[in-house]
Amino acid sequence: MKTDFALYSYYRSSASYRVRIALNLKGIKYEYRPIHLLKNGGEQFSADYRRLNPMSQVPCLIHNDRPIGQSMAICEYLDNITQQPRLFPLDPFDRAMVMQICEGFNSGIQPLQNTSVTGALEKKYGFTKAQLTEWIQHWNQKGLGGVEDLLKKTAGEYCLGDEVTAADCFLVPQVFSAKRFGVDLTPFPHIRRIEEAANRLEAFQLAQPSRQPDFEQ
Repeated sequence: MKTDFALYSYYRSSASYRVRIALNLKGIKYEYRPIHLLKNGGEQFSADYRRLNPMSQVPCLIHNDRPIGQSMAICEYLDNITQQPRLFPLDPFDRAMVMQICEGFNSGIQPLQNTSVTGALEKKYGFTKAQLTEWIQHWNQKGLGGVEDLLKKTAGEYCLGDEVTAADCFLVPQVFSAKRFGVDLTPFPHIRRIEEAANRLEAFQLAQPSRQPDFEQ
């Protein structure tokens, strides 16, 4: 497939998942380039990939041969080059609310469960598998609880009223991760309802980890 866009992604990465949803919502076709975060010590650490993304993380979007890292930056870039449908509202307060919800996942949960942090906890500090699970569940529950309280004020069908925004792009992958780590989602009815509503949309379905070419059982 010849396209101006390529996405370096790992099927299970929640940050990559966000961008896949955003690209689908925008109707942007892209070449999928898998980066396995575990094989061979992590393909994200290869010299070739580090030249594209010095942070050695996924996702990394290539547009017209120019790389962009970090899911928030990529989503904002997509909004600037393809303005409909909008991921971030034009109204300043609504935009701030969407970004606040996004950051609840992006900075409040995801970094504390990613492989770099859990790997360090295991190798440097001797965490057992049970302790790692407890750590991940704790930070998920704390972050999801904060977002749940925000959604009581902002939610309609989706995170901000009845229009899909970047907040939904960030919510669905975090719920996927929470389920994978055995987090009890019972205390978060708004989050559960929004995840179900969003996953009825084709853009979200096509972005699911099981639908990606590098998916592993």
